[in-house]
Amino acid sequence: MDEQERHEKGIARRRKVLGNQWVDRSIANKNDFNGEFQDLISRYAWGEIWTRPHFDERTRRLIVLGSMVALGRWEEFRLHIRAAMTEGGFTKNDIKELLLQQAIYCGVPAANTAFHEAAAVFAEIEKAR
Repeated sequence: MDEQERHEKGIARRRKVLGNQWVDRSIANKNDFNGEFQDLISRYAWGEIWTRPHFDERTRRLIVLGSMVALGRWEEFRLHIRAAMTEGGFTKNDIKELLLQQAIYCGVPAANTAFHEAAAVFAEIEKAR
């Protein structure tokens, strides 16, 4: 697969996982400073890794969410919670179970923050409906 094909596959997967609105906003905000980074993540994170056949999309979403809790990357956590709920068919109960698991492996303070962050995203989703 050439780089252009990898980029196209990446954009398609990125849209499927995060939704068109998010990807359209990212593309609209692309500029001389961040453009190469946007292309890099489209080709490699989305076009190379997210398209691999071994894990299904749901499993990959769980891996990303758990990793974001472990790393305390709350902006990415919120992005992926929103996408899991709106694009991935996740329920609040799915998120709760993930965060209970993370409480054991990442610690109660990380899980506590994650519960608060997730609740805020749930409220935003409900308000937008």
